[in-house]
Amino acid sequence: MTQATNGLRSHRYLKIRVAAAVLVAGGLATTVSLTGASASVHSHTVKNVVISTFKSAKVGTILSDGRTLYTLKPNANACTAACHKIWIPVYLPTGQAKATAGTGVNAAKLGVKTVAGGRQVTYGGKTLFWFFEDKIAGQVKGNVTDTWGKWTDIVLVKPVGTTTTTVAGGGGGVGF
Repeated sequence: MTQATNGLRSHRYLKIRVAAAVLVAGGLATTVSLTGASASVHSHTVKNVVISTFKSAKVGTILSDGRTLYTLKPNANACTAACHKIWIPVYLPTGQAKATAGTGVNAAKLGVKTVAGGRQVTYGGKTLFWFFEDKIAGQVKGNVTDTWGKWTDIVLVKPVGTTTTTVAGGGGGVGF
């Protein structure tokens, strides 16, 4: 073998090892391109989607699947592959018919919409997403307007003494 061929094999082997490490360490469903340099995350790998709530003193009682959940009031640009790298759809895993209602969630408002990527969870008829910058439970960084429209967290109960004003990046949300 030539040195160039050996180097190419070594480079590919390294990419495969890195991709495997991402899968094992992150526990995420990942699509990996062995010829490209990146991997993109599409959704949580879960056995059962449970939608519950958490309380934020600033924002109120918010819908969550472990991270803050958001809905989109779309504009003319459809939320497709590029959008889904930032706004990750909440999909049901194979075999689960419906999301499970956790604490504080009205089970009758949970539903499913079949979309190109799978069966996406809905609440009150609106598809659910989480924002890639919300790294830990309780973060609410996705109340923004961007290329795809206006994104808002789903506030079920506002804290006492608050108004309905939405502040970019700071809460407000959509009441259900």
